[in-house]
Amino acid sequence: MTPTNAVTPPPAYEGDESMATSKAKTIREYLAELPPERRQAIEAVRATILKNLPEGYEECMQYGMICYVVPLKLFPDGYLLDKKTPIPYVALGAQKNHLAVYLACVYGNVELAQWFTAAYKKSGKRLDMGKSCVRFKKLDNLPLEVIGEAIAKVPVQTYIGWCEKAWSKRRR
Repeated sequence: MTPTNAVTPPPAYEGDESMATSKAKTIREYLAELPPERRQAIEAVRATILKNLPEGYEECMQYGMICYVVPLKLFPDGYLLDKKTPIPYVALGAQKNHLAVYLACVYGNVELAQWFTAAYKKSGKRLDMGKSCVRFKKLDNLPLEVIGEAIAKVPVQTYIGWCEKAWSKRRR
C-alpha cells in the first residue's frame, strides 16, 4: 500500500527548544558522543531504518540528528525551495529527556498516519507522538517492526510528489 493523500509538508526540525542538538559532523561522531545505553538504542533504530529505507533516500547529519533525506540530486529545489537543504523524510535523535524518531512521512499523510496509529496500538506499546516525533525512553517501548514498515511504505518519488503538492497549496 502506498498512501496517496499528502496534506502537509514535513516539519522543520530546526529551532525546537526541546531538542538536544549535536554539533557532530558525521554519524560516527554523533553515535560516539552518546552514553552507551542511548547509543545502543539509537543504533538499533538506525539499523531498522536502514533495513527498510526505500531506494533513493540518503542518510546524513541534518538538524543535529541522523537524518534520512531526499538528496538534492533527486530534488535540487530542496526543502521548502531552499536549494541547500535536502527534504527530510525520517530523523533519529537523542533528545534531552527522550529518544525520538521523526516520521515526516506519517505527519504529512492522513492515510499513513491512521495506519501508523492503528499499527502502533496493535503492538501493545504506548504511542507518545507529537506532529512527527515518536518519543521513547527505552528501546523496548518502540515497536521497531511498525517503524520499519512505516518507513518502507513511501518510495522517494511518491514522497517528492507529496511535498510538491503540499508546498504548492501553501503558496496559493
